[in-house]
Amino acid sequence: MTSAARCPALSHLRVLDLTRVRAGPTCCRVLADFGADVIKIEAPDGIDPNESMSGARLGYDMQNLHRNKRSLTLNLKKAEGLAVFLKLVATADVVVENYRPDVKERLGIGYEALRAINPRIILASISGFGQDGPYQKRAGFDQIAQGMGGLMWITGLPDQGPVRAGIAVADSTAGLYAATGILVALAEREKSGLGQWVQTSLLEAQIAICDFQAARYLVDGVVPPQAGNDHPYSTPMGVMQTSDGFINIGVGGDGQWQSLCQALELPGLATHPAYATPDDRFRNRPALMQLLAPFFLGDSSANLLAKLERHSVPAGPIYHMDEVFADPQVRHLGIAQTVHHPLRGDIALVGQPVGLSRTPASIRTAIPDKGEHSDAVLAEAGLRGDEIAALRQNGVI
Repeated sequence: MTSAARCPALSHLRVLDLTRVRAGPTCCRVLADFGADVIKIEAPDGIDPNESMSGARLGYDMQNLHRNKRSLTLNLKKAEGLAVFLKLVATADVVVENYRPDVKERLGIGYEALRAINPRIILASISGFGQDGPYQKRAGFDQIAQGMGGLMWITGLPDQGPVRAGIAVADSTAGLYAATGILVALAEREKSGLGQWVQTSLLEAQIAICDFQAARYLVDGVVPPQAGNDHPYSTPMGVMQTSDGFINIGVGGDGQWQSLCQALELPGLATHPAYATPDDRFRNRPALMQLLAPFFLGDSSANLLAKLERHSVPAGPIYHMDEVFADPQVRHLGIAQTVHHPLRGDIALVGQPVGLSRTPASIRTAIPDKGEHSDAVLAEAGLRGDEIAALRQNGVI
């Protein structure tokens, strides 16, 4: 299989990736998919006691997170390893790390140390709770951030108790915010010639992605309750059970309400005083949903979706993951992209969800073997073959 062409958009950039688990790798994946030379720096075997946190190297998660990267093994706890890293920093553009905030200082790779070597360097730090403050040294995990960031009390059915989202919302969002910060810093560097320190945390990212629910409290003092599958303030908008499954409907303004009533052949309901305005429909939501339920239960999902589409009522199926990737629109968008792995063969990974007309992202290579590119990266940094051999002999790489 021929590999996809490398995206030229960020091909002039070199990124040193010190991250693991999810938030940091998500950030670096964005840069790698758009063409940056991302060097994944990993501890040699037996050095990192928490290496297993990232999962099996041949597993689906690592494959998806670490495509398009090169791998260098390096023991930063040894003076020779630190010296090699700092040599790489001298010609790099970006360093990304998600250690606990105090770890990089102990290792001697904090922002001030990196800036002294390369004033143009951009350091992106992703932590659980921030680079300082009372929770600075706490270990951060996605579900903890979901709880502290308010998501678990606005997810799930009313009175159900806190419910986590089914994906790593805080981790993934923090990675995307970090990538955004890096790109902003790179753009600003074109004017100033200087790098800077980009910081985000799982807690900040989780609060930010709560968006209007967080603003609802900050602006109006309302603590958002759990609303289950109903929209927090628009009705009827949510999950409807059909004769053979479930669908989502989204009825916002009065025009869509009128269209829904036409689709269901309920003209009298459209003018009923109890449901005449959005506020009326929200205030009387339980009665309205109970009234609508039989009309959905009496027909199949496919028939209802076709009928609603004819009347321009927003609606859609509720898929299991296999159905997601079988959908014709998903196939058309091409978000599942194939890459070849020497052991697993051709595998499909989740592509970038943003398209660029001239420089689109691409998936070119699967996750590398640990240390697969150590010799090449070190040679590019000016080390001779005997020096590389000595580093390997001494357990540095």
